[in-house]
Amino acid sequence: MISQFILPAFSFGLSAAVIPGPLIAYLVNTTLTQGWRAALLVVLAPLITDAPIILLMTFLLGQMPDEALKLIQIGGGGLLLAIAWRARDQYQSGAAMNLAADTASRRARSRRRVLMTGIAMNFLSPGPYLFWGSVNGPLLVRAIDVSAWHALAFLLVFYATFLCGLCVWVLLFHHVGRVKVASLRLVILATILLLLWFGIGLITEALALTAYHLPVFLAGFLVLVSREVWNRR
Repeated sequence: MISQFILPAFSFGLSAAVIPGPLIAYLVNTTLTQGWRAALLVVLAPLITDAPIILLMTFLLGQMPDEALKLIQIGGGGLLLAIAWRARDQYQSGAAMNLAADTASRRARSRRRVLMTGIAMNFLSPGPYLFWGSVNGPLLVRAIDVSAWHALAFLLVFYATFLCGLCVWVLLFHHVGRVKVASLRLVILATILLLLWFGIGLITEALALTAYHLPVFLAGFLVLVSREVWNRR
């Protein structure tokens, strides 16, 4: 059981948690701009969204149709660009540096928005569909064939590893948020650029325009930099 299901579940959960992607970029940005409590809501998002994705990909479809996957990629890319734009506004207004000044009602509204954004991001990301349709799904089916306990152990180990790994990101960047403001702004800007990179990448890949990924990203990067320089004048 250990070598057949537990070790794969651990390794897949660890790789999903440590390899940078859209969810981790958003998680880090949320940690820095809205605090660790809001970031933990992003960590919870896969628990909410993965159940229907697992059911769909593992037991019903087995493989996502190409057209549907492209639509998900375009929607996910658009969402990432919208998040990057909103994060840019926060960055330029200095909202990320004034967490303590937020009122309780404002924090509550912000955290609801963070959770809903995390849920939407997971639903509109092709990663979970591909992952459960090609990697984790077949292993889960094999575990179910052995017994329900094997399947439960597989899921528990995978999600325990994955979610704990995401919490490590929150912990690391929560401490980064205590450094001086200039350094913090650079890290936040880096997360915005990552969101921009992943968002453009999803859209260009879905439209079979991957050759334009880097030029479009560089154009967006130049726009961000020029606006930052202009605002500092």
